[in-house]
Amino acid sequence: MTQSTINEPTWQKVIRLLRWDKPAGRLILMIPALWAVFLSAEGNPPIPLVGVMILGTLATSAAGCVVNDFWDKDLDPQVDRTKNRPLASRALSVRVGIVIFAISLACAAVLAFYLNTLSFWLCVAAVPFIICYPLAKRVFPVPQLVLSLCWGFAVLISWSAVTANITTATWFLWGATVAWTLGFDTVYAMSDREDDLKVGINSSAIFFGNYAAEAVGFFYVITSILMAYLGRSLALELPFWACLAIANAIWIWQYILLRNPDLPRSEYGNIFSQNVAIGFILLTGMILGYLI
Repeated sequence: MTQSTINEPTWQKVIRLLRWDKPAGRLILMIPALWAVFLSAEGNPPIPLVGVMILGTLATSAAGCVVNDFWDKDLDPQVDRTKNRPLASRALSVRVGIVIFAISLACAAVLAFYLNTLSFWLCVAAVPFIICYPLAKRVFPVPQLVLSLCWGFAVLISWSAVTANITTATWFLWGATVAWTLGFDTVYAMSDREDDLKVGINSSAIFFGNYAAEAVGFFYVITSILMAYLGRSLALELPFWACLAIANAIWIWQYILLRNPDLPRSEYGNIFSQNVAIGFILLTGMILGYLI
């Protein structure tokens, strides 16, 4: 534990536990939910529902961060990037972590009661994935797939909250979201490969080894193809296609960078953060693709 973390007030430790000091990870879960709610409502969803989705993703990601740190409290101290997390450094007790997890999950549950029956039960179905993701990296060779399925629930819940059903277009968006998440989270895992090997946990970056960059490129291609099918099936107009072209250009540039074996570790974090911007670019295209 560093001197700065020893002296910080409890509320700042809680903020770090919830990762609210690092908004990229919170926004990147919010994006698929917003994609789904705007597409299913043809670009004009009820504002209160948008608010529920935003708050719901914040509460859900908060719960996910706490349960992740709970399971990893003995692993994180061995990893340079995570050794100062509040539970790993014992800045916060496990009991406090459990209370914060319960509060976060309770907030998500209250918001879920605003939704229709299908969406509510999809929320319930997502909980085991949220709880089990941190355990997956101990037993499953590609734990990022479990995380991707968590992200996929954001699509299913948000879409069905508008339409009360699941359509073919929903599954196109679900598939695009799962593939996109596999791509950007594999990038994130690439920065931790050495530490993950040292502590003996799995990741997609380790699984794909020297072909990790090619795997990321493949996931991006699948994302783009499914987004194109989605745009065609929903008859989205030119702004969507322009924004998809911009996203493709950035993904191609990221793939080129990832092929460099000497890429600095910080660049992996930058590429991850760029995907937040890509997500909002695509969201803009989806909205304007309906409204223009």
